[in-house]
Amino acid sequence: MEFQLKYITPDIKLSSYDDRLFKTEVVFDHHMLVWFISGETKIIQADESHVFKAGDIFLIPRNQLATIINYPKDGLPHKSVVMHLSVEKLRTFYAPLNAQPKEGAPTKIFHFKNHPLLESCLASLIPYFDMEDEIFPEEIASLKIAEAISILRRIDPNIDNLLANFEEPYKINLADFMEKNFMFNMPLEKFSYLTGRSLTTFKRDFSKVFNTTPQRWLTQKRLELAHYQLSNKKRKPVEVYLETGFENLSHFSYAFKKHFGLTPTELVGRRTVQ
Repeated sequence: MEFQLKYITPDIKLSSYDDRLFKTEVVFDHHMLVWFISGETKIIQADESHVFKAGDIFLIPRNQLATIINYPKDGLPHKSVVMHLSVEKLRTFYAPLNAQPKEGAPTKIFHFKNHPLLESCLASLIPYFDMEDEIFPEEIASLKIAEAISILRRIDPNIDNLLANFEEPYKINLADFMEKNFMFNMPLEKFSYLTGRSLTTFKRDFSKVFNTTPQRWLTQKRLELAHYQLSNKKRKPVEVYLETGFENLSHFSYAFKKHFGLTPTELVGRRTVQ
């Protein structure tokens, strides 16, 4: 596996990956503006999924759970430029402006395809990744981030509802959130933060709601979803484990057999015979 990250500042990086696929389950602390140079990415969220290809530009909101699967394609590595739009940088940008974000505005992935202004802004960063011994000036980085934000606001004026909103997660309905997001293989600390709770309070509330431990409940829910995908949606085990919260295929097969008495492959075999 050849996965490389190169930062020119803490907020701007180039990633490159040339193995078969790379999967990660994340919740970002910052908004992420991404430009694909080559390769393909599938982003799976609770309510929807997206497939992005070379030339696409998109913005992932912070504090959103997602499974991300990166693929090399057409003999080229998966390669992208990523810019973090941190709360600190956004506060600085919006300080002189009178932006009033709407409460309850939807937090979604924004897709800008190959918008020429954004592409030009992000492509201008490429030469800096080749500067081996020179330090990328912070003032230039700040200017580039401000340029990107300005372009985003020009493309979509409603984006202020996302970028100018600096609130942290507040206490929300635990059952609703977990039923919607159980397939993401996140540490319990992340689940507790996103539901507006300390880890101790999260475990206590979880026990009251579900009458079991978080880990047992999560495993059972993921296995039930996997079984449904295999038997009803006619999908393959190698596709299913990637999207149901399991770290690798062997662990998925072991847990599946322990719970259902047969492996995912055996279940698919029965389906084929029928």
